[in-house]
Amino acid sequence: MADASSLLLDFANQLRLQGRSRHTLDAYLRDLKQLHQLRGEADWLQTRATDIGKALSSLHGRGLDSRSLARKLSSWRQFFDWLLQQQLISSNPCLGLRAPKQSKPLPKALPVDGTSALLEHIPADDTLSLRDRALFELMYSSGLRLSEAVGLDLPDLDLSEQLMRVRGKGNKVRLLPIGRTALEYLRQWLAERQAEADCPAVFVGRHGQRLGGRQMQKRLAEWSIRTGMDRHVHPHMLRHSFASHILQSSGDLRAVQELLGHANLSTTQIYTALDFQHLAKVYDAAHPRAKKKD
Repeated sequence: MADASSLLLDFANQLRLQGRSRHTLDAYLRDLKQLHQLRGEADWLQTRATDIGKALSSLHGRGLDSRSLARKLSSWRQFFDWLLQQQLISSNPCLGLRAPKQSKPLPKALPVDGTSALLEHIPADDTLSLRDRALFELMYSSGLRLSEAVGLDLPDLDLSEQLMRVRGKGNKVRLLPIGRTALEYLRQWLAERQAEADCPAVFVGRHGQRLGGRQMQKRLAEWSIRTGMDRHVHPHMLRHSFASHILQSSGDLRAVQELLGHANLSTTQIYTALDFQHLAKVYDAAHPRAKKKD
């Protein structure tokens, strides 16, 4: 049986010769020692792919995230590559193995009452706040991306039909309805909008030029702070809230896909997880068998 400590020491020396930092060296050795502990006293040179797979499964079961598992697998793979170069093994047992995929974080959506509180807190009693109210009402009303709101031009609006033309990702165009409240504030804003002659943008800044995305983000963040919200609110959160609230009310995933302009239904399906979370909360609060006993 090959001596584990001796092999690790030789491997560490090789890493030093490669100019690896002390931090990197410590991380490699820590990952390898953990693998050794998981395998017991088994010979390094007898390690098989199944051993590596079991080690990954064990660490995953302990709650290690995908990024940490991928890093450990990379450390192990390089160690066995070195053993292969030393002609101590005939193949690398880590080849072909991958860490479990990292689950995508759920989109952050505001609750219905939280969204209403935020929008209604924008007073619309001066030109800038009126613009902001129209802008964010429209983004929530129609699920606009930030870039779509920035790029919206006057010819894109058909207020008589309560529709607008939006250019999404890949320059794909889609028609979207404009909600009643958004339409009300949009009409008020357009009556006061003052833009430079050559600027067709629906939403403009103080100097009559197209309002930029960073400015929109900043204004929404400021309004969320004034409202007293307990989280940072960004424009895309209004889009997430739109999708989640529509899905909660209708259950029509295909319609939400079309409204959001998603090319693939799988992209839209992430909102079903939010919908389930909402239903689970309602169930826990309402069902007599779900409530915990005092």
